[in-house]
Amino acid sequence: MEEEFNALLSSGTWEHWQAPPHSNVIGCKWVFRIKRNPDVSIARYESLLVAKGYSQRGVDLKETLSPVIKPATLCTILSLAISHNRPLCQLDDQNAFLHGTLDEHVYIIGENGVTVTLEEKL
Repeated sequence: MEEEFNALLSSGTWEHWQAPPHSNVIGCKWVFRIKRNPDVSIARYESLLVAKGYSQRGVDLKETLSPVIKPATLCTILSLAISHNRPLCQLDDQNAFLHGTLDEHVYIIGENGVTVTLEEKL
């Protein structure tokens, strides 16, 4: 959890801010999971700080995108690699979401009661 929190701080993900009156301020929470190796042994423990966007009543959120590969695309890549006798490798970009951009102000309140606004990265 400390590693993920420090990554958020060092990338300038947020800054302390007083939310304007009548703005939607949403909560956040830590989500924990276990990342496993192919042999199902534990690779590392992960913790993610997530905004509880589902708590905004009456707000129709803009289109969202989670850049993950679709099963059909994965099958195509695997088929091409096998048919052309190419090696395969796997990559995992830790904190990949920090490289995205955010075009609007989103105000979240932390577990300690401090309100912050998310900066360009989310």
